[in-house]
Amino acid sequence: MYENHTLTLQGYEHSVLVQRQISRATKCYEEFSKYGRHDEYGNEIPIVLVPGKWCNLLDIFIPGLRIGESVPSGPYVLWTKWGRDMGALEPGVRWIWPFWKKISHIVSASTITYLAPSSGCPTADNVPVDVDVSLTFKIGPDVEAARLFVYRLGAHRFDEMLSAECEEAIRGLVYSVTHDRVNDLKEEFAIDMKAVLNEKFARYGVQILFVKVTDVKLPMELMDRLESTTAFKTKMGETEKTHENKVQILKDKATLDIETIRKTNGRMVQEIQAEKERYEIERKEMESVARGEAKVEIAKQTRLAEVKLKTAQANEVIAKIRANERAESLIRTTEIACQNKKIKAEKDALVMIRKSEAVLQVAEWESKAMIASEKAELDGAFILLSFLECLELLFII
Repeated sequence: MYENHTLTLQGYEHSVLVQRQISRATKCYEEFSKYGRHDEYGNEIPIVLVPGKWCNLLDIFIPGLRIGESVPSGPYVLWTKWGRDMGALEPGVRWIWPFWKKISHIVSASTITYLAPSSGCPTADNVPVDVDVSLTFKIGPDVEAARLFVYRLGAHRFDEMLSAECEEAIRGLVYSVTHDRVNDLKEEFAIDMKAVLNEKFARYGVQILFVKVTDVKLPMELMDRLESTTAFKTKMGETEKTHENKVQILKDKATLDIETIRKTNGRMVQEIQAEKERYEIERKEMESVARGEAKVEIAKQTRLAEVKLKTAQANEVIAKIRANERAESLIRTTEIACQNKKIKAEKDALVMIRKSEAVLQVAEWESKAMIASEKAELDGAFILLSFLECLELLFII
């Protein structure tokens, strides 16, 4: 008979994760289905099953040899050969199953709800509080995770670690707040605790799916006082609502008076608006008369301006004609003066050219005379030199 590990805290039963032994692998369904049936195992939750040896007819003739081994489907099934881990075993029937082959562990693949109540957790103001926490987890998502769980952690150690982590987290959270704020931290606590547990147990193949604070209980005396406080707050709320109702009535009356004043003012505004429109019509009529008179005056001034413009244009033409006549007279006078000056300049230039030509002619004659003189002297010197040479020859002879 299995030992009952029921742990009761203020009416809440603390779940216990266990590993059980079964006679054959096919009984795993029956064993896993007993989860939650308190008449047999209390609050124990089997998550790992170890099949034992069972007898068959062949044991009489060939000890250790079985006709076949049925491998269940659904949970993770691990097997060994000569005591060595061989990993996962596919569902089905294994015929002629010798004794050196063995199904070592059957690990639950279903989602499991774990209750972890904590009693007498002190708050920051030293008020003991009972907190009930519900965790939902599963081993997976694959067979490798189940192998990690079985060979690195195990059901018993996992139960101890999970219980200790939940207790530590609950007490740490409760101690960080006062008693009046414990209920406000349910969601925040659940999120933080889920993250912490996943970080610690993911390496062992465990997935924490949900964490929920299901109940928070304060001491009875404090609860009574809080109920009295709540009743007083409720009464205060009713009084405030009555006061608000009276205030609302006064506001409605004031709103009605204001609406009456607004309507009176609206009528006055409409009268003023009508008066304004009448004055606007009169102003437009006066503007129309003024525009007509202005148009007449503009037409009159336009005609006067056109007459003055025509007169100015005629005077401009006469002035241009007179200016052209004066310009032509000046041009003729200037041309005659320029012609006279040109003729005189040409005469002076001709005289200067004649003088220059005469001077040039005299210079040419003088140069020719000098050349002839020099030539005569050269001829005389040559004759004298020839004479002297002749004399020298004569004296030599």
